[in-house]
Amino acid sequence: QVQLAESGGGSVQAGGSLKLSCAASRYGYSYYDMGWFRQAPGKEREGVAAIRTGGGDTFYADSAKGRFTIAHDRAKNTLYLQMNRLKPEDTAMYYCAAGIGVARLLNSNEYSVWGQGTQVTVSS
Repeated sequence: QVQLAESGGGSVQAGGSLKLSCAASRYGYSYYDMGWFRQAPGKEREGVAAIRTGGGDTFYADSAKGRFTIAHDRAKNTLYLQMNRLKPEDTAMYYCAAGIGVARLLNSNEYSVWGQGTQVTVSS
């Protein structure tokens, strides 16, 4: 089973950018559907962006459209989330996840493998 490890979180001011990375450690990564999710204190985990690594189709939450970009590098077995024009409401723990045959890509319940998360804090 694939194992995931996120990195790249940190603290930035509103309007700034961060690029998150998610390294997959096992062969077979390229056959997974993958997504980025976030969870703020006291709130439910929500889908931010997802990608079908087989075909490259991408999906974004409304809150991420136009500001975030998801991408994956098959050669490096790594998933990325480029986040621009960050807002204080983007503050959360960000997780990457992997699943096979995911129907609703922004639904966290459909993913079977999760990383440990990386914290993103955006100050106003």
